[in-house]
Amino acid sequence: MKTIKVLFAYFSMFLLIISCSDDDGNDGGFSSAALVGTWDLVAVSVSAAVDIDGDGSTSTNLLDEEDCISGSIVLRDDATYQFELANFSLTPITNNQYVVQCSGVSQATGAWGSDGIQVVFQGSNLLGTLQLSNNTMIKVVGNQLPGVATYVYERR
Repeated sequence: MKTIKVLFAYFSMFLLIISCSDDDGNDGGFSSAALVGTWDLVAVSVSAAVDIDGDGSTSTNLLDEEDCISGSIVLRDDATYQFELANFSLTPITNNQYVVQCSGVSQATGAWGSDGIQVVFQGSNLLGTLQLSNNTMIKVVGNQLPGVATYVYERR
């Protein structure tokens, strides 16, 4: 009986040590402080390579093909953000060719929060939730041409 009590005491101590281990729920992701700053749009990816500018070179990144597409997100330490994205449309013409038309800029402000793996934006239907990966934030849209697959932002 004494052996059982000793084993139970050791087992209880073991469980106590394990339950008090460092577990901040961040799973190796980004801290909110590490996200504060300016994030520039570096890629607007489409499902297949296109040659919008007619230079004979194709790319799945519309920023390589059209200069009028740009955007940025500024994350502030007070959990607010400022967002700006050039409005554009990608329209099919003939023989798997497309044209991009830019018209104005969409802007938004609001609140943001992060669990270290994704960033959630309130106040903009365009942003919603972006995934964090390395030094990038990625908005997965998932559309096939003529739609956009992803928007990729990189920290400045």
